[in-house]
Amino acid sequence: MSTSKHPKGLYLIFATSTAERFSYYGMRAIFILFLTQALLFDKEHAASIYGSYTGLVYLTPLIGGYIADKYWGIRRSVFWGAMMMAVGQFLMFCSASMLDAVQLSHWLMYIGLTFLIMGNGCFKPTVASLVGQLYEPGDKRLDSAYTIFYMGVNVGSFLAPLVCGYFGETGNPNDFKWGFLIAGIVTIFTMILFETQKNKYLIGPDGKALGIIPDAKKEQPKVAKTAQQSAIDNSKKTRNYLVLGLLAVVLATFFYWCFGDDWISIGIFTACIVFPVSILLGGSLTKIERDRIFVIYIIAFFVIFFWSAYEQAGASLTLFASEQTDRVIFGWEMPASWVQSFNPFFVVILAAIMPSVWGALNKRGLEPASPTKQAIGLLLLSLGYLVICFGVKDVQPGVKVSLLWLTGLYFIHTMGEIALPPHRSVHGEQADARPLRFADDGHLVSVHRHRQ
Repeated sequence: MSTSKHPKGLYLIFATSTAERFSYYGMRAIFILFLTQALLFDKEHAASIYGSYTGLVYLTPLIGGYIADKYWGIRRSVFWGAMMMAVGQFLMFCSASMLDAVQLSHWLMYIGLTFLIMGNGCFKPTVASLVGQLYEPGDKRLDSAYTIFYMGVNVGSFLAPLVCGYFGETGNPNDFKWGFLIAGIVTIFTMILFETQKNKYLIGPDGKALGIIPDAKKEQPKVAKTAQQSAIDNSKKTRNYLVLGLLAVVLATFFYWCFGDDWISIGIFTACIVFPVSILLGGSLTKIERDRIFVIYIIAFFVIFFWSAYEQAGASLTLFASEQTDRVIFGWEMPASWVQSFNPFFVVILAAIMPSVWGALNKRGLEPASPTKQAIGLLLLSLGYLVICFGVKDVQPGVKVSLLWLTGLYFIHTMGEIALPPHRSVHGEQADARPLRFADDGHLVSVHRHRQ
């Protein structure tokens, strides 16, 4: 049974996610500028740090989701995730406050990034999965619930560059600390809000509290095994560990040949292959689940190329906005970090328009299949960068291009983002149980078993 009114827990999740995304995107808006203008790294080194940070931010939710499902539960993961992110933001604040002590400032920045990465890994894959648990299977309100949730994500990511950029990117390198401080304070607010309201509002349709006991422990009662079954299971586990260990060594060797001694990149690329293989080798999956996860991997393989280019918004595109774009509007120069608000702004507009477009095409039998939509998304991504190529073509050294070129790029990229995510399940039916969810910035939110 369902009513038109959403559970109050949805709005707690909305507020929590809005605040957490504010923290993440606020820091990202000024990060590359902080590296190049305050810590005085060259662009190549700064881009390498940003790329490693972003890669680990995408990777660690796989680990954090496993820990939440297996050991901690969602509530504990959210709390410790927010706690580590707050520590990371305040360490970034300390780094930006001690620019004269160069080595100390650098170490504080690296340690702060480590906490931010670990915190994101715990927080990111857990909050969104709570949305589906607020409703009974088949509840017609679920689609609008996820729409509300993702609007919160985009509200946070829209406001963050505006606020943190306004206080942090002033032209004075010493002011970057205020952007990090604001992001840290908002993270603390996230933690306090969730901790004080979770017992009151995070209640499932059956009246039971959500996110306390990990699903893996709750849904898989222990079954007594014979000595023969235990020996077989141990043999399979040993074989799987050997396969994964050998695969890791081979991949690490190959990536060492590709990247040299950049061990962070080697670790990221190796883990991105080893982790998915380990999931497929796991003995707890049914054949249907394994087949569906394999389809997810195929989709993810192509989606990776989109997000790897898309994430340049926080690096090369921000530097382009800072150094080669005329941002003067009626005599006032807009901070370069503010261009990162263009994407969530366009997301909100297009997310309200595109469902009607797809619906109209569907009625005429012309709606593209999900793989075609993903191809369209990749094509639009390429087109966005092509627009910038035309913008800078024949521009003389020292001459800045119009802000309209970057605006056009972000608009086209956002259209590609709207087209990219899969809208239906692998069998072509509406995914009412939402076993797979991608966030607005491409992070894998969660993979949960369908519950009848």
